[in-house]
Amino acid sequence: MATDMPSGQVSDLDWLLSGLVQRVPYTRSAVLLSADGLVKSLHGMDADSADHMAALAAGLYSLGRSAGARFGDNGEVRQVVVELDSTLLFVATAGSGTCLAVLAGRNADAAVLGYEMTMLVKSVRPYLTTPTRQAAGAPGATGL
Repeated sequence: MATDMPSGQVSDLDWLLSGLVQRVPYTRSAVLLSADGLVKSLHGMDADSADHMAALAAGLYSLGRSAGARFGDNGEVRQVVVELDSTLLFVATAGSGTCLAVLAGRNADAAVLGYEMTMLVKSVRPYLTTPTRQAAGAPGATGL
């Protein structure tokens, strides 16, 4: 499992994700993740699915950053949306080094979901920052 939360411990941010999922009809689950794909908080899915979602969302976010660097004047990624037959997947910047991934059913209002994600992020952005990881052996890094 690739989470950075201790097993069985509820994150302090789970209630924020729960509120988002409850406010927007047809929204099923949400995962807060580091930009490198580690789960920080989740609501509405099991830990294995959250790990998979975090890895997937980190990849989509990275592709968005690459597109921005090449075609978007190095602009910050705001949101990546994947539209499937029965599901919508939103991945948005949530803070420095952090992303928010949300799964919703096809009937969800994409504009409302995007707005609610933006409002959640704006209201708690300072608490969503993920510090940059240091390589093993780097000054200040701790060995395990």
